[in-house]
Amino acid sequence: MAALCSKHRLKHLQHLCSFGFKTPRRNFAGKYDYDLVVIGGGSGGLACSKEAAQLEQKVAVLDYVEPSVRGTTWGLGGTCVNVGCIPKKLMHQTALLGTAVKDAKKYGWKIPEPVSHDWATMSQAVQNHVKSLNWGHRVQLQDRKVKYLNMKGSLVDEHTIRGMNAKGKEMTVTARNVVIATGGRPKYPTHVPGALEFGISSDDLFWLKESPGKTLVVGASYVGLECAGFLTGIGLDTTVMVRSIALRGFDQQMSRLVTDYMEAYGTRFSWDAVPKKVEKLPSGLLQVTWTDTQSKQEHQDAFNTVLWAVGRAPETKTLNLKQVGVELNEDTGKVIVAADERTSVSNIFAIGDIAQGRPELTPTAIKAGKLLARRLAGHSSQLMNYDNVPTTVFTPLEYGCVGLSEEEAERRCGKENVEVYHAFYKPLEFTVAERDAGQCYIKVVCEGHGDQRVLGLHFTGPNAGEVTQGFALGLQCGFTYAQLRDTVGIHPTCAEELTKINITKRSGLDATVTGC
Repeated sequence: MAALCSKHRLKHLQHLCSFGFKTPRRNFAGKYDYDLVVIGGGSGGLACSKEAAQLEQKVAVLDYVEPSVRGTTWGLGGTCVNVGCIPKKLMHQTALLGTAVKDAKKYGWKIPEPVSHDWATMSQAVQNHVKSLNWGHRVQLQDRKVKYLNMKGSLVDEHTIRGMNAKGKEMTVTARNVVIATGGRPKYPTHVPGALEFGISSDDLFWLKESPGKTLVVGASYVGLECAGFLTGIGLDTTVMVRSIALRGFDQQMSRLVTDYMEAYGTRFSWDAVPKKVEKLPSGLLQVTWTDTQSKQEHQDAFNTVLWAVGRAPETKTLNLKQVGVELNEDTGKVIVAADERTSVSNIFAIGDIAQGRPELTPTAIKAGKLLARRLAGHSSQLMNYDNVPTTVFTPLEYGCVGLSEEEAERRCGKENVEVYHAFYKPLEFTVAERDAGQCYIKVVCEGHGDQRVLGLHFTGPNAGEVTQGFALGLQCGFTYAQLRDTVGIHPTCAEELTKINITKRSGLDATVTGC
């Protein structure tokens, strides 16, 4: 069974390694300016450049932030630091504190009413922290003697990179190897009238100086749900417009638990809805018209802010990649890479969100960048392992997962060869606070016979990221259901419920945990 389930991964790697690499069209008689030039100063690019410099490579990084449609800009560090993971997690924490204030009353705290939230205070504090990280990255590059060029980079040929600054001044540098790590930016539905003129994206939300007020979030990806969750949590009227399903690509049972909790939490959902147009009213409000795809009826409502969360596009269009011979996926625009991150040009590599088939996650970009730097410096031959990468969706009820979804396990191995253990549990913290725990759930997806190797693990509940991170090590080591059951839990925690899980879905028995 293990061989059956790993067959898919083997074929995937064989396909990735099947490039016929193109020989560079130019041969340089002399030395290059740099051993390595990285285009893109996000998480992956910075990790790669710093690691290469530590291995005594001469390195330069080109990074330039193109302003968002609304004109928002930020500093060095890429999406994660400036308009992604870091500000998102801090604003999520803001919302969790709001819930904690409500819980505190049940625990005996006397809190004067009314309790209110000030967006400007939070926003300034978050932005100050982000700016400190921007500065920290610049200091680290300087300390490691990495040349930082605040310029937009593009390729002239396989070894030559053109840089252009904000004033239009150009320069060129040459490098033995080039790494593309430019990441992606939010998409706008340009076919929807008013979308570009009146909407914002996650590139803008975290840098707003004033509260977004009543907000429509269009799209139910993890970005959309996370933003809607913390906006609801700080007391804003928030609606999520969903075309079909939420959290596409994730386990759909877990996705429904996440959205069910959000609806109970106060977030409104408009299901099976497609936006038709956005108009600005004389009052300044934005009137959104949308169509119900089931009934075909049109609906309207007015909002202060419309946030588009309808996917991301790779930042590859201005890099001159095709002209140099770098192959792109025609559908996604992403760079096609082999298992060693190499593109169709032998000395050009791509990591992170712009690489086809790679998880759009900061930790994978960082790890891939470091490993690539070691290989290019001749210090290692280790490839990045993209299997069993853990992640967490920071919605009001957090969802952490690692490995295969139930649907994917059944697709790869056959439904009859998959056993799913599950449990509904109640966090101790929810008891005194009298909070509903109906969506706190654990699911362990295993091979159906033999040693019952664990294929996937899913958890909704408090601190899901912290719980999932630890069990991710078990999946990397190929742990089994029996080994999970042999593990002694830490009491009283939510994570210990995973070590006690014993009821299968197939049995049809009540999976509600009773007792302490």
